[in-house]
Amino acid sequence: MTHETPEVLILRQPGNSDTPVKRRSKAVVLVAACAIVLLGAGIYAGIRDRVDAETALATETLETAVPIVNVIHPLGSPPDQELLLPGQTVAFSDAPIYARTSGYLKRWTADMGAHVKQGELLAQIEAPELDQQLRQARADLATAQANAKLAGITAQRTESLLKSQSVSTQERDNAASAYIADQSIVVSRQADVERLEQLQSYESVYAPFDGVITVRNTDVGHLINAGAGGPASELFHLTAIKVLRIYVAVPETDSPAMQVGANPTVTLDEYPGQIFRGTLVRTDNAINPTSRTLRVEVDVDNADGKLLPGSYVFVHFKLPGRERSLTVPSNALLFRSEGLRVGVVRDGTAELVPITIGRDYGDKVEVLSGLSPSDQVIINPSDSLIGGTAVKVASSGPAAKP
Repeated sequence: MTHETPEVLILRQPGNSDTPVKRRSKAVVLVAACAIVLLGAGIYAGIRDRVDAETALATETLETAVPIVNVIHPLGSPPDQELLLPGQTVAFSDAPIYARTSGYLKRWTADMGAHVKQGELLAQIEAPELDQQLRQARADLATAQANAKLAGITAQRTESLLKSQSVSTQERDNAASAYIADQSIVVSRQADVERLEQLQSYESVYAPFDGVITVRNTDVGHLINAGAGGPASELFHLTAIKVLRIYVAVPETDSPAMQVGANPTVTLDEYPGQIFRGTLVRTDNAINPTSRTLRVEVDVDNADGKLLPGSYVFVHFKLPGRERSLTVPSNALLFRSEGLRVGVVRDGTAELVPITIGRDYGDKVEVLSGLSPSDQVIINPSDSLIGGTAVKVASSGPAAKP
């Protein structure tokens, strides 16, 4: 007997035949939607990051474009100040020594570097022609004196004879005139003798003042020309160094402080740490229109001979302080066509402030007007700095030294 497997009839409800398919479709849609959302979020985040980066870059660029400056506050001037100016020592007396008589140098007694006293013999000149002329002039003087004596006797005789009518008035007048003429000849001959005697005295060359011989341009046997028929030659050069002069050009702004009798000090590089005392003895009382300076003379005692003429020195003048004046570094100044300016930071911007300066101390200058102690002055400003430029202060900067 054959048994057949019974067929199983699966009954499906109407409307539920595609449920698994729909579920798969919904899952795919959901995954796609999530992917789109994630992609959109990524794109949005990327765009946002890019926008933020661009914004940050723009902000940084703007901040970088703002110049960063260093500033200082002006300082008050000290009550006592010093003005340091260069100068050069000059011999108090300086003279070339020439001969007044032509001849040959017989001998000299002072060489270069010798210290001599006033009236000391320096050289002896031999002039035989001059000596002969003097002897002849003295002889002529003696002849003239003899003639004048005879003419005087004759005039006296004719005057006596005129009383007795032994001579005429004309003869008396002729005798008197001859006596007067002979007297004039005597005076002329006497003057000639004195002139030659004076020239003969110039055969000895003497020092006109105490000093040091700095040059000797002659030697024994040299022909000395006193200027007759050619230029005269300098025999010696004499300088007086017990007191030295120093001429200093003082700026016009400091000229009121230059008072005669002041005692500036003098320093030299060759004597570090040593101070020489000077005295301001005179000024030229006039401002040089070219250099705008006042020329003053400072005398320095040099009895020990340490200082030499021609030395480069520094003269230190004490100056009284000025009220309400400030000082700023020289590197804060701006030279514009409108005048002198300094850059001042106010409310985050740079302003170019006109100032009036006084004394120049080299690394700093005195400001008489235009600034206050609270101002922030820009140091080392750019030459292209203009007013109204936004700036950023880096630090308070170094203080200006008084």
